Amino acid sequence: MLVHNWREVLKRAWSVRLLAFLLFIIAVEPVYLFFAAEWVAKSFYVRLGMSALTGIIAAAALVARFFVQQKLSGDLNGKPPSEG
Repeated sequence: MLVHNWREVLKRAWSVRLLAFLLFIIAVEPVYLFFAAEWVAKSFYVRLGMSALTGIIAAAALVARFFVQQKLSGDLNGKPPSEG
């Protein structure tokens, strides 16, 4: 079941923004590695950095999902959804 203000959440929630950025990084990584294969294939640290960045953003999106955002939650803070 969707929240009543799902369009607003989709536009403003940090978890959604971080997941969109994560999707962008996951989509760009193979293209980047393909075009830069000559020097990236030799560098273990570039691949490690890309994997670490992906993991950090995924963890940040998970953490951001649990924090209240006053602009989105409004009067529902601290109340069950049935009362809001």
